[in-house]
Amino acid sequence: MSRRYDCSDPMERTRGIAEAFAASRRGELVVLPTDTVYGVGVDAFMPIAVEALLEAKGRGREMPPPVLVGSVRAATALVDDLGSYGQDLIDEFWPGALTLVCRANPTLMWDLGETKGTVALRMPMHELAVELLKETGPLAVSSANLTGQPAARTAAEAEKMLGDAVSVYLDGGPSGHAEPSTIVDLTGSVPRLLRAGAIPEDRIRSVVGVLLTDEDEPDEDDRDADGHSEPSGEKPSLIKDAPQDDKPSLTKDEPAASAAKPSLTKDEPGTPAEKTD
Repeated sequence: MSRRYDCSDPMERTRGIAEAFAASRRGELVVLPTDTVYGVGVDAFMPIAVEALLEAKGRGREMPPPVLVGSVRAATALVDDLGSYGQDLIDEFWPGALTLVCRANPTLMWDLGETKGTVALRMPMHELAVELLKETGPLAVSSANLTGQPAARTAAEAEKMLGDAVSVYLDGGPSGHAEPSTIVDLTGSVPRLLRAGAIPEDRIRSVVGVLLTDEDEPDEDDRDADGHSEPSGEKPSLIKDAPQDDKPSLTKDEPAASAAKPSLTKDEPGTPAEKTD
């Protein structure tokens, strides 16, 4: 049986985050607010939980979920290569409504579906979401709705569609934007816009310069709705020269020593390089 927690109340918030953390450890589904729409998430490293997420939404493995993270450090541990523009985009738009598709770290023991060796990552600009993500580590998160239905902007809307398939609903009030995140593919030699969203295309171009769209290469796109793509073996590598032994740990960030709310600012410079939809 599911339970909804009103996170506007400090005690309910604390209790809700604790219950959501415990539920994720059991492989159960959790609904959380983000800065775009409400998301439904599970532990990204539990294949059976990811399967349950896809089933609850009415999706198949051909539409793998993105991964939300609570810090830039957590994100860079999940990727093999940020490309030439990844760090610049992170510096400009994270935390925020930008999802980046990168080549996944090949050593990771996870199964998000038919990702074709990529992972879609985002750090949301939402205090409650980040607080939970710093406790749970990376969560596989998709929009909290049934496939084909409008994305939920409140916990009540999500509960109406997903019901008891979700164990914990964190009610953080209405979500920040009606639009989903903008998705940019960094697996090729030139960044490519996979989905227009909350961050306008011109702002992305101001950082990367050249940004491909469907109009530029209409016949080459082979991507699913959450932005996963198959890296091309013909394109030159964008991997920067960097010592491989400096990659951060794949474990989640250590929980804060106090109950203070987490900062939403990105990692300080020098830190080495997780749909909703």
